[in-house]
Amino acid sequence: MGSKERFYVDIMAVHPEVTGSCNLVVVKYPNDETCRFIVDCGLFQEKEYEELNQNFPFNADSIHFCLVTHNHVDHIGRIPLLCKEGFSGKIYASSPTTYLMPLALRDTGKVLKDLSKRKHCKELFSETDISLALNCLVSCQFGETIQIDEHIKATFFKNGHLIGAALILVQISFPEQQTINLLFTGDYHKDNMFLDVNPLPYWVKDLNLTIIQESTYGYMDSDQSIACFKQNVIAAIQEGKTVISLVFSLGRSQEILYVLKMMQEEGVLDKAIPIYFDGKLAFAYTELYKKDVLGIKEEMTDFIPDGLVYVSKELRPTLITDRNTKIIVTTSGMGSYGPAQCYLPEYLTRKNALIHFTGYVAEGTLGRSLMDTPYNSIVSVGGVVLNKKAEVVYTSEFSAHAKADEMIEFLQQFNHLKLVLVNHGQTIVKEQFSKRILSEVESKHVGILSRDYFFRVNGYGLIKSLGTKFD
Repeated sequence: MGSKERFYVDIMAVHPEVTGSCNLVVVKYPNDETCRFIVDCGLFQEKEYEELNQNFPFNADSIHFCLVTHNHVDHIGRIPLLCKEGFSGKIYASSPTTYLMPLALRDTGKVLKDLSKRKHCKELFSETDISLALNCLVSCQFGETIQIDEHIKATFFKNGHLIGAALILVQISFPEQQTINLLFTGDYHKDNMFLDVNPLPYWVKDLNLTIIQESTYGYMDSDQSIACFKQNVIAAIQEGKTVISLVFSLGRSQEILYVLKMMQEEGVLDKAIPIYFDGKLAFAYTELYKKDVLGIKEEMTDFIPDGLVYVSKELRPTLITDRNTKIIVTTSGMGSYGPAQCYLPEYLTRKNALIHFTGYVAEGTLGRSLMDTPYNSIVSVGGVVLNKKAEVVYTSEFSAHAKADEMIEFLQQFNHLKLVLVNHGQTIVKEQFSKRILSEVESKHVGILSRDYFFRVNGYGLIKSLGTKFD
């Protein structure tokens, strides 16, 4: 076998569809040395894949290092388990992400501990494992190239998906060999209301490149996402309803608060309408947004609506029984955890309530169940059987994921695109989006990442695909 054939990487997705994000990369050098690393290590949130949370299809102690694209639980939630099972390498993340991860991992640990008690099963990981993970963190500045070892370097570029989110360029080199350039998009969006996102530098666009591209909304274009949140809230308030806005703790919480503030300033939302904010983790993130550590634009640090009330445990029961018109912004975004579990059983039974989801709702979550259940039909919430009387709606207008046309535009900017590996999407969506890439992007090859295949890649693109030995 020639030296070119002996210098390659094998890439696979440990996650079948959207959540549980973890990409395994195995580097094979001409001298027969091997390096294994992962990009993200997330928690599965779809019920169908819950069992996959228990272990990894690789030996944790064989992983040399970990790269983190952003601070969402479906991308970082199993890092403590990785450490528990023997990983002791470095975990590289952007500087803002290193501020955010301690909050996210400790909250995840509390949620999983509570779940394990209820299910009478062993905890996935402990507080000690969380501390081990945090001790491995290495802070990376955007635009700065980090030399990870003799052959591998990584550069983090700002990504609009979330505060701290990064596109990560991994460059793998060996003497007299064509460098292997891998660009991991993570969850991608081109802009963010809270920060400035610079275009990628030309030198990146001019590389021989393999891109690992997310595809969450690969089935729809941006013009198919209709803005309706403001109109829905205004209509509900005029009808004397209570609005329950379900939000993710990080990003969506702060964005919805800002939208409500703007509605007040525009005069379309009366400042006399009470606005309540609930969720301890969301509180903590919101306080960080106000500080000068996350790179937020100065003009966006004032995003709190007038009269906002932070909900305490003591106040919550009053809000649950209160029949007056109000807005409650609460976690979790998919309704399965957090204070939402307290509000939903009561407000779902009321005709004078609007339950408004503001982001992606995965299959198998409570949110998806509520959305799919017809009005005046029976639904189960936490084992309680209810008659759904409230209006339940959803909007994708705030989505931090790019739509299909925006992802195509992103891919079209690269001059020497050798391979696109479609990742992080429902199976049917990944297939649909892959076909679109083939017809609209000048890429030599397109592949679909899953647990079924390794894709073998060198500096010139795809060599071949290989079936995996696990399900």
